[in-house]
Amino acid sequence: MQPEASRRDLALLPKAHLHLHFTGSLDIPTLRELAVLADVPLPDHLVDAEALSVPATTRGWHRFQRSYDTARLVVASEEAMRRVVEAAVANDVREGSRRLELQIDPSSYAPHVGGLVEALEIVMDEARRAGDTYGLSVGVIVAASRMRNPMEAETLARLAARHAGDGPGQVVAFGLSNDEEAGVTEEWSHAFSIARRAGLPGVPHAGELSGPDHVRRIVDALNPTRLGHGVRTTEDPALLGELVARGIAFEVCPTSNVHLGVYETVADVPLRTLVDAGATIALGADDPLLFFSRLTDQYVLARDVHGFTDPELAHLARSSITASLASPTDKAAWLAEVDAWLANPPEERT
Repeated sequence: MQPEASRRDLALLPKAHLHLHFTGSLDIPTLRELAVLADVPLPDHLVDAEALSVPATTRGWHRFQRSYDTARLVVASEEAMRRVVEAAVANDVREGSRRLELQIDPSSYAPHVGGLVEALEIVMDEARRAGDTYGLSVGVIVAASRMRNPMEAETLARLAARHAGDGPGQVVAFGLSNDEEAGVTEEWSHAFSIARRAGLPGVPHAGELSGPDHVRRIVDALNPTRLGHGVRTTEDPALLGELVARGIAFEVCPTSNVHLGVYETVADVPLRTLVDAGATIALGADDPLLFFSRLTDQYVLARDVHGFTDPELAHLARSSITASLASPTDKAAWLAEVDAWLANPPEERT
């Protein structure tokens, strides 16, 4: 374990945040403000001092989804959507993030703002504005839901394709979220093909609630560039080696893995196994509103629980930047900042 006096400030470590859901990005004070704006009462379990913790079962997932859906009820206007984006950007800047790729299914917000196109364009516009205001590079990931018809995913993929680009606030990838056990993976392949033809990489969820067999189906059917989570790939070393060789990155969210019952403790999350296998890893917070843990907290856990040293933490930060969909120029600048963080001696503590 690295001595306390030689530890650098992890909030100052430049990093990229690649796994953050739209409403789940909120903090409780902002949630309360939006609830007043929408005139929606909040249940105690969403605003108390206890993070959501459920078993890794269908019942546990449904409880998680109900909590998320309840929180989403307060995001019922253009103003609310813009405040979600701004809060996510502001929070990420405080975490040392240089790049945020914020994931949203616009279907959930479209009824409040006039349609799918309007919902996505609000998020993109605010991502540009807030990113410029706070000095953060922001990309948008459009994600379909496994709980909806695959034809709806194709509609979203076409929408994402029309807004694809590498500029501020543009759509940079296409994802698939919600319960990994729902639906038939292959039925989403057409949507991912539509997105891929527009130059959008695939970033579906896989390998958290489901095991390596499901990861294999996701990889074969959807041809992802990154996996949302992917931690259970470690249960099949041959598959893990294949994914590493193919350069498929892993968006690892230790806190949510524990709170969703995938692992009993943070120490059980196979972060070391992934690193030792040579995987490209981007630590992420997933849903801070429900799990009470933000981006820097994941690096703290890597240090305090898994024993990562500052050079190893810098490697994780570089890995997150490398896995991002930012421009090569931006990546090079941020990687140099990571090197500077590591080269700078830690402040003396008394």
